[in-house]
Amino acid sequence: MSIGSSYSVGRAAPGPPPAARAAVSSSPRLLGAAVCALLGLGLTGAFFVWTYPGQWLDGVLLPRAERGGGYAQPSTLLDPARSVLAAFGSTTTLAGLLGAVLLVGLVGRRLMAGLVGVGMVLCAVLVAGVTKSALLRPELQVGTSTTHNSFPSGHVAAAMTLLLAFLLVLPVRARPWLALPGAAGVTVIAGATMVAGWHRFSDALGGVLLGVALFCLAAAVLTARPGAVRAAPGAAGGGAVRPGLGEAVVGLLGLGCVLLLVLPGLRAALPPGALVAVLAVAALTVVAVGSAVYLLRSVDLARPVNRSTEG
Repeated sequence: MSIGSSYSVGRAAPGPPPAARAAVSSSPRLLGAAVCALLGLGLTGAFFVWTYPGQWLDGVLLPRAERGGGYAQPSTLLDPARSVLAAFGSTTTLAGLLGAVLLVGLVGRRLMAGLVGVGMVLCAVLVAGVTKSALLRPELQVGTSTTHNSFPSGHVAAAMTLLLAFLLVLPVRARPWLALPGAAGVTVIAGATMVAGWHRFSDALGGVLLGVALFCLAAAVLTARPGAVRAAPGAAGGGAVRPGLGEAVVGLLGLGCVLLLVLPGLRAALPPGALVAVLAVAALTVVAVGSAVYLLRSVDLARPVNRSTEG
């Protein structure tokens, strides 16, 4: 006579599959990245705004014009830079891009990610504006500097968060293909603000770091919601790492080709300091966007499809 039992004896309860564990573990990593980005933002602001070497370095890279005292750079790219900023700063353009984020999120069953992405962009603009108004820039007797504070750049922060908002609403496999052209677009906006004299080098760095910090915080919240995250295909057992490395190699090769094409023209069009500033911001942007793609490599923010089950 056998006696059955509804309790398992000597057998551990099955845990979540490796892919699900990879998805859940993304939230702590994103929070850590957010802390690092905020720390970098604070250190950048403290050095470039409140120290003599920082203000001096800003002035060396983007010196003031000898006539008129403005920071617009003597370059054939000055008028195109102003045109780019006028187009990107248009309310219609920004509203259209934010609408595109929502549309992509809706079509891909990532509407919550789209809403969070739109909020991320608006928050970046608000935080940058409040910080510029509240942060005092001391007079440190730097001949190339003024007490007008412009740290961080709202244009660069908006461009960065807009790109990262699109990454939130795209499938995992599509994110790397947007990363490189998107980083190039952010670099164009950042370079335009510096060439046009709207922002210093440090302001552009601050805008990138602010965007990354807000993205990591937003993504951490999204990935921490119960049932809101499903593992990306190939996330189990490290399967997502090898394709990621291949895409990274392709991206770096593409970036090298782009540099070979545009660097001679930039060298001829920009003063040495402005060229160094643009390339440094471009490098930080590429690293930041690549890190964002890597941190979400095992997470798909799409809402699961409800399937009826047989009773």
